[in-house]
Amino acid sequence: MEQLPIGTHKSEFDTPILCIDLGLMESNIARMSDFIIKQNGKNWRPHQKCHKTPTIAWKLIDAGAIGATCAKVSEAEVMAAGGVRDVLVANMIAGEKKLERIASLCRSADPIIACDHYAQAEALARVCHRRGVECRVIAEVNIGLDRVGVRPGPDAQALLQVMDKLAGIRVVGIMGYEGHLLRIEDKVEKRQKIDAAINILGECRDQMRASGLCCDIVSAGGTGTYQYTSTCEAVTELQSGGGIFGDPMYRNNMGVEGHNYALTVLATVASRPTLERAVLDSGRKTVNPDAHMPIMKGYPDAEVTALSAEHCAVKLGPESQDLKIGDKVELIVGYADFTTVLHDHFYAFRDEHLEAVWPIAGRGKLQ
Repeated sequence: MEQLPIGTHKSEFDTPILCIDLGLMESNIARMSDFIIKQNGKNWRPHQKCHKTPTIAWKLIDAGAIGATCAKVSEAEVMAAGGVRDVLVANMIAGEKKLERIASLCRSADPIIACDHYAQAEALARVCHRRGVECRVIAEVNIGLDRVGVRPGPDAQALLQVMDKLAGIRVVGIMGYEGHLLRIEDKVEKRQKIDAAINILGECRDQMRASGLCCDIVSAGGTGTYQYTSTCEAVTELQSGGGIFGDPMYRNNMGVEGHNYALTVLATVASRPTLERAVLDSGRKTVNPDAHMPIMKGYPDAEVTALSAEHCAVKLGPESQDLKIGDKVELIVGYADFTTVLHDHFYAFRDEHLEAVWPIAGRGKLQ
């Protein structure tokens, strides 16, 4: 890692590096916190997959979040090691070694584990009971994504009833993910379909309470739907996290409004093969284009056309053709989740000057 002092101007750094504009990120955080918590009275448990960094998780907690959402046990361990105790692992967990780690995690944190089958719940309960701990669990209900989740109705209620009888775990609620509705363009249609999906969770909650089961948590909401899901009565908490960086994918493909582009890659013009083309030193090993191509910051007539392993090809319009070899530019990251994992550190800038360097502690945590 390049060792330059705090206060160094961004232009002095070698490239490529992954940069956060702190002012823009903080504005995005404030917008999400205000909408989810203050305006709609929900809890906020933002997913950490876009940043994988306890320091940022704490910034979200300082803004009102109750904890973090993770996809992997190892990510939850990173959050707990950073002092974030209230962690939801919103994924199905299988395998004795992972279950032992969850039991250990229960001694340093207060995790919640999602299940959609008795085999998962029974195995977790057995390990936790043997280790003398109790772990909170929620059932994931399939509300239309058709990825994981128990079928709503009798199947969900049967699973929850039997989970509630297992020593070593404690049922605290349900979750669902309306991810199949993220890209609906028509606002009225998106509103109606999200309402219908979340109503499935509301019905499940009512059935649980009628049968004496605890349903304190009804968890849902991705960034692409949070401006709709936050207003749904049944939901108690939102998992939306990616909005802190305001990725173009969310703004351009999912209709998320009011967020700013806060995450960029600082790159250098390495070649100028023609008047209309520049090549940057930042390819797929630096910025992932699969969900959304990166965007040239400050050059509206320049378009990223292709990325290979180490090269980024840019088509230049009349206003950007004065770029020279050696010039530094910024690529707005199209989708943080796929790019953060390529880097070891975030370089955090305020007004173009370095304020902090944060290790991406959750990078490579796949188990």
